[in-house]
Amino acid sequence: MNKLAVVALGGNALLRDNEKGTIEEQEKHTAETLENLIFLIKAGYDLIVTHGNGPQVGNILMRNDAGEHVYGIKAMPLDICVADTQGGIGYMIERIFRNILNKYGIKRNVITIVGMVEVDPKDTAFENPTKRIGVHYSAEQAQILTKEKGWIFKLSKKGENEWRRVVPSPVPKAIFNLNIIRDLARKGNIIITCGGGGIPVYYDENRDVRTIDAVIDKDLASSVLANGVDANEFYILTDVPFIFKDFGLPTQEKLEFLDYEDTVKYLNAGTFAEGSMAPKIVAALSFIKSGGEKSIITEASKLEDKSYGSKITMKYGM
Repeated sequence: MNKLAVVALGGNALLRDNEKGTIEEQEKHTAETLENLIFLIKAGYDLIVTHGNGPQVGNILMRNDAGEHVYGIKAMPLDICVADTQGGIGYMIERIFRNILNKYGIKRNVITIVGMVEVDPKDTAFENPTKRIGVHYSAEQAQILTKEKGWIFKLSKKGENEWRRVVPSPVPKAIFNLNIIRDLARKGNIIITCGGGGIPVYYDENRDVRTIDAVIDKDLASSVLANGVDANEFYILTDVPFIFKDFGLPTQEKLEFLDYEDTVKYLNAGTFAEGSMAPKIVAALSFIKSGGEKSIITEASKLEDKSYGSKITMKYGM
């Protein structure tokens, strides 16, 4: 049986911070990233691809805001916005991936699955929303929206006089349609799913599926997905080729081979940046703890390099 890999595409796989985010820019970066996945396919891997949606869902929320204020069009809720980005980004990845496979003479189906992810409505994250979404507002605008819509705001990281809506970021519990995803992937189909961490939902007392305003961490949801489909390896593609201890400081050190226990020690010591690398480390550790063979954090262009990336395993040498 082929090895099964789950590959989580970071935000830079689709967009760069210094760009406008045009579809041309997104398609260019998507193609560059997917070219690097050909190595895994040629090596015989079955493949499941997940992706972020931060800038794209932010743009949808901005359109919501403009449409409501200019034309009186009622804004769509957050779960619909996440679903929109899953469909739109998934379509873009699927189409471009098909073209790249054709370029290399590889015959594989590529399938996008818009997916829901179960969360616990009693998760402590709902007591302290921290995930900033949407546009910046003045203090006066934030007060009005809090009164009208019940939104919660916190100061933006960019300035003391700018406020942004915050929503909870609960821990993902389970991925919907897991057996279907696993079965399709094991038959050689390339699956694109769990975009933006998936659409957060929960079961009510009647076992009906209900929506809830939240944003799930993409890498953590991808880790739950990887364990659920019994993936052998979990790749997190980001904008740095390795995990670094004390990144950006004079004491910076490349950490190429890590075992579970040492990685936990580094994490607890605050070695990894909270807003960037730490969540990826948590996701990788979760995958290994639940039985995954190997988790690799690297940039896409390094995949074909035999010494690529930082590897986290249960023990050294694996």
